[in-house]
Amino acid sequence: MNDQHLEIIGATEYVEIAGIKNIPAKTDTGADSSSIWASHIDVDKDGTLSFQLFDAVSPLYTGEVIRRPKDDYKVKIVRSGHGDERIRYRTELDLKVNGHKIHAMFTLADRSRNNFPVLIGRRTLNGKFIVDVSKMAVKKQSNPKTPKLNKELEKNPYAFHQKYGKTM
Repeated sequence: MNDQHLEIIGATEYVEIAGIKNIPAKTDTGADSSSIWASHIDVDKDGTLSFQLFDAVSPLYTGEVIRRPKDDYKVKIVRSGHGDERIRYRTELDLKVNGHKIHAMFTLADRSRNNFPVLIGRRTLNGKFIVDVSKMAVKKQSNPKTPKLNKELEKNPYAFHQKYGKTM
C-alpha cells in the first residue's frame, strides 16, 4: 500500500470507542494488538460475554453493559513487557481516530494503573495510519515523585540503590 495516502497520527491521540468520545489513547507500534480498559468482565452460562468499558473511578465510565454472543469474541494470550503471560478476551469495537471510523479488535484488560486507558497496537494501525512519534495530542503528566527521587539519587547514589535497587 502507498504510504502517501495513509493518515498521520501521533504517539497519543484522543479517540472515540463505542460512542465514548475524547478517550486518551497511546499508539504503540511495538504492541501487536490493541487493548482497552474493561471492568466487570463475565461470561454467562449461555456463553455471552459481558463487560463495561472503564470503571466507576474513571470519568469515561458510562455504566453501559456491552454483550457479545459466544461467536463474537475470542481469547488471546498476551505477554507483558515483563514476560508474564495472561489470557484475555478480545472482541471487535468501533474505533474513531481523527474522524476515521474503523472496526478494531481489542483485548479487554484492567488498565486502571496504566497512563492510557486505550492502547492502539500495530495490527490496528497497519495499512490505515502512519505514526509520527513527535506528535502528541495527549500530553502525559509526569509522576510528581520523580524530582524528589532524582534529588535523593543525586545526594547519595549508593544509599539510593540500596533502598530502591531491588524494585528497579
